Amino acid sequence: MSRRRRDTPPSHVRGWFVADAPDFRHRGTWLAFAFAAMAVTLCARLVDVQLLQHATLAARAAELHQKSVTIPATRGRILDSTGRVLVSNRTVYDVYADPGLIPLDTRPKVARQLAPVLSLDVTAVDALISKPTRFVYLAKGVSQDVSDQLTALDLPGIVVEPSEQRVYEPSPVIGTSFAANLLGYVDNDGHGQYGVEAYYDSVLHGIDGHQSTVRDVTGKSITLSNDPQSDARNGADLELGLDSEVQYWAEQAIAQGVATAKAASGTLIMMDSKTGVIRAWAQAPSYDANSYWTSPIAEFRDLAVANVYEPGSVEKVVTFGGGLNDHAITPGYTFNEGPTTIDGATIRDWDNRAHGTITMQKVLDDSLNNGAIKVGQLMGANAFYSNLLSFGIGAPTGVDLSGEQNVPVPAQSQMSSLDLAEAAFGQRVQVTPIEMLAAINSVANGGVWVQPHAVQAVIDPATGKSAAVVPTTRRVISADAAATLAQMMTGVVEDRGAEGSLARIPAFQGEVAGKTGTAGVAVNGHYGGDVIVSFGGFLPAKNPRFTMLVVLNYPHETGVVRFGATLAAPVWKQVAQVAIDQWRITP
Repeated sequence: MSRRRRDTPPSHVRGWFVADAPDFRHRGTWLAFAFAAMAVTLCARLVDVQLLQHATLAARAAELHQKSVTIPATRGRILDSTGRVLVSNRTVYDVYADPGLIPLDTRPKVARQLAPVLSLDVTAVDALISKPTRFVYLAKGVSQDVSDQLTALDLPGIVVEPSEQRVYEPSPVIGTSFAANLLGYVDNDGHGQYGVEAYYDSVLHGIDGHQSTVRDVTGKSITLSNDPQSDARNGADLELGLDSEVQYWAEQAIAQGVATAKAASGTLIMMDSKTGVIRAWAQAPSYDANSYWTSPIAEFRDLAVANVYEPGSVEKVVTFGGGLNDHAITPGYTFNEGPTTIDGATIRDWDNRAHGTITMQKVLDDSLNNGAIKVGQLMGANAFYSNLLSFGIGAPTGVDLSGEQNVPVPAQSQMSSLDLAEAAFGQRVQVTPIEMLAAINSVANGGVWVQPHAVQAVIDPATGKSAAVVPTTRRVISADAAATLAQMMTGVVEDRGAEGSLARIPAFQGEVAGKTGTAGVAVNGHYGGDVIVSFGGFLPAKNPRFTMLVVLNYPHETGVVRFGATLAAPVWKQVAQVAIDQWRITP
């Protein structure tokens, strides 16, 4: 008997009414891939953040929580030759705001509280603290009292930081500070301007230090960070060669001299004949370095190093020095002195006279231009030109003050016979007062040019040790030539009828060596009515202690003739007498 076979459908075939079972194996695979991809992405991001962007992100984080604070170095003091403090520092306070830390609804109230303390308008303060910035200055250089008031108010976003303010001593001349043009000043950014302050700015400033602090969310420092710190190195002190007693009277003398001559300005500079250090340095008009911003910019200019002019007859000291050194002349050398015609131009003396047969001593006494031309001719063009350069005419002295100017002497090939002749009596060459003083001092110093300098020592603030400033020197003329010329220059002061008689000091008869100068001012190549007058000299003639030059620019007609002999010589004498008393100089 056969059994009937029943067909069974395949296991993978289901009825339409039965759903497919989940495929767990394939779904698990896709999930594994998804998790792996997320893990790779996360790892890549971690590598990017922790390795590739680490430095950038760390710096941004530090900016939020750390602040690098500058530790300002204390600027060095400036002392005179006896140690008296001429320039010092005092603590003042700068006030600034971080508007981002001042809530909007409190700003009007903060402005009302700040304004009376800072002596500012409420509206102005409100405008400042409402600026879309994180830093704005409200006041600079306020006093300790104002700082204490602000601290007591404890206003959000208002910061008071101490700073230094330079203090300059008062001058006897009203409205100016002591030795202002020599010293210069320090501006609001802490940079030295003009004079010693600018020239020695890096030495005086020192090196600022730095430290980092950790800040809370309001920006207040809560602790020092572990970042490396650097301490400030204070600036060095400077010891000048200036004698404050002589300087005190020099400032009054030049101011009075300018007033008497109705001059535009005046300069008086004095140096130690042997060392070259500056002993006095006065200018009129001058300014107050404590409030320099109230003065015209023109008054900051130091005329002694920046005013270039034709020196006139004081230049004859250079001409005669060369003539004596080359043995082209002697004090007793005689010749027929009168008008000289060169290249079609006739040169006359200041008195328009022909003086006949006279000595070279008479030429110097009476400051005769044609006599100076004769000296140059006897020397010869080459020797005369070389002598100008040897004395430093047309070259910077290298004095340690900011802003020194100079006009080089033209090449000899570019100078005509007339140019060389006029250079013999102080035209066709241009100098600064310090340049001319250094040239005259070469005679006082036995024929050796010495570099003028204001600072005689730099004092280390850490050890107190002094490092002396050593000037450069060079021989210009022989010692014998210098001694002879010094003696001739005493004749300018002592001889009967000589030009320099108003510089005569009775107790020092025969010991005041000097030379007058009156230089016309050329405008477009023509000499008009303006003049610059001067007197330079030294004493005692045989063993000089100081060399001094007085220059008065553009004196006006008064009851006194506009000559160096009449206007500059009396100022020179006045200050020389102070130096004699101060230093107990004996004939």
